[in-house]
Amino acid sequence: GDGDRALRLALAAPGLPDGPFGCPICLDLLKDPVTVPCGHNFCQGCLGALRQRPGPPDGGGGAGGAARCPLCQEPVPAALRLRKNRALCEVLPLLAAAAAASSPPSPAAGSPMAPGAEEEDAAGEEGTAVLCDVCPPGSRVAAARSCLVCLASFCGAHLEPHRRAPAFRAHRLVAPLRRLEEGLCPRHLQPLDGFCRAEQTCVCARCRAHEHRAHDVVPLEREREHKEVRGLGWGSPRGDRPGRGCAGWGGMRRGAATKERERVEKLFAETSEVLATFQKEVAGFIEDGERSMLGEAEADLRWKEERRAKLAQCKQNLENVPSTDTIYFLQEFQALKVAMEENLSPALSFQNELNFTKCTQAMGAVKDVLSAACKNQWDHLQGKGIDGLSFQEMEEGLCSPSPSSRDYFLKFAFIIDLDSDTADKFIQLFGTKGAKRVLCPIPYPESPTRFINCEQVLGVNLMNRGNYYWEVELIDGWVSIGVIAEDFDPRESYNRGRLGRNEKSCCLQWNGQNYVAWFGGFESVIQQPFFHTIGVFLEYSEKALTFYGVKDSKMTCLQQLKVSHFAKGQFDPFQNKINHQFASLFLCKLKPAFFLESVDAHLQIGPLKKDCVSVLKRR
Repeated sequence: GDGDRALRLALAAPGLPDGPFGCPICLDLLKDPVTVPCGHNFCQGCLGALRQRPGPPDGGGGAGGAARCPLCQEPVPAALRLRKNRALCEVLPLLAAAAAASSPPSPAAGSPMAPGAEEEDAAGEEGTAVLCDVCPPGSRVAAARSCLVCLASFCGAHLEPHRRAPAFRAHRLVAPLRRLEEGLCPRHLQPLDGFCRAEQTCVCARCRAHEHRAHDVVPLEREREHKEVRGLGWGSPRGDRPGRGCAGWGGMRRGAATKERERVEKLFAETSEVLATFQKEVAGFIEDGERSMLGEAEADLRWKEERRAKLAQCKQNLENVPSTDTIYFLQEFQALKVAMEENLSPALSFQNELNFTKCTQAMGAVKDVLSAACKNQWDHLQGKGIDGLSFQEMEEGLCSPSPSSRDYFLKFAFIIDLDSDTADKFIQLFGTKGAKRVLCPIPYPESPTRFINCEQVLGVNLMNRGNYYWEVELIDGWVSIGVIAEDFDPRESYNRGRLGRNEKSCCLQWNGQNYVAWFGGFESVIQQPFFHTIGVFLEYSEKALTFYGVKDSKMTCLQQLKVSHFAKGQFDPFQNKINHQFASLFLCKLKPAFFLESVDAHLQIGPLKKDCVSVLKRR
């Protein structure tokens, strides 16, 4: 009713100007169109008359000052020379002719007509005719424009206030619409003037400023043109046959499935060839090792036969020496002794030539890798995934800390002093920083914390929270560096007491050829070059211990001991041991530990204090 319309008029906000072919001043089709700097189009005469009018006190436009665009209030310089928009000049005559051909004939003025008859006649003649809402019910004529602010349609006569009065200047007039309410936003009661491509819905100015601020919103006309262009092929002969279209689509799908099946079968065949090649290589490795072992055994047997024959000859010569020839006896005896001592039999290297256990472990690892890969990829095809981790990430090395600069670790520097009450009697300490293994025992006083079966020494300091970093310089010999639980019994036997051979300790060992990580009696060989300086980074709260090779302030990760939930632990015995028992090591307080294995072993605790001070100064 009138109350609802009044409420809508009160809440409605000013809309945008009409389309590009209507003049916002006279509201008719553009005549001699000109374009102002802000981009809006006007009739040349309308805009010229507007620029000649006296301007308001605030400089809003007119003679004596810069005029303003009636739509966006952008200033139009007074010295601006208006030029015709030639593109619109060519298009407008075609639009005028089309509009004249489609406009309904106006009824004769004063002709008697019953109330509502004109509406029925217009509707029956055109089907989309819209009548003026202000005309009396008995003489309503066709509307010339509809106002999206007033929510009403007006004929030419009743449209004059919108054309002349400044109060109606901001009202948006469009081609006559039958259902004006549908042009308003149901939430803000403002004209729908944009289209949100993100949510595929029409929006008003307040929607663009709030709910759709980050979305792609375009004018309605542009979206209509876009959709019309995309829908050009809807009525093509190929698309008007549902059966043929479905059959063509099904054929395309079947063709794609056939190609995909062929590609998959080819990949399976290639995978089978890779496995067959690997099988031949492993079988060849076993056969080569078998031949080498048999050849070595035959050579050793021949050598022993020759040596036995030589010794028998020397013994025979000694027995044939006359009892009176003492000098000859002593010479033959010495020859026999030399023959017995020289050319000792070389140790057989069967384990170096052939190791069936390693072959079995290798094949078991390949089987586990394939099983895990197949399961992972099948889950990926089904959209399940495995906690967002790819199989390649699972199979990569566990040691992947991001920091690579030594300065990062120096802020966790941990100053270590060696505990003389724990040093084995064959370890000589140089102050609290150096240790060397010696041949003669040192008469250390009795101590319940002293190692008695292993050449080991501990640090004084305890570690039970936070992060710790220290460095050790390997001067000579075989050395192991690691951590050990505070409650470890130093009287353990040699086999159980060494670092990494029990569940109470772990270490990184240098054995003269390569590095080896030890925990719980399990080892992991590390293929890395020798580093004189080893950095140890203990993350107690993360239950992780990482060993680094340090050179020129660069950190090279050698091994990280940390529980892993990846599939790697299923076929790596060392990582499997870590996964099951390494976390229990952190239930105790830990101490730095060192094992000097060879008789010439020598190490020095790195001096970090000076480096830490220099880092702090640089910062």
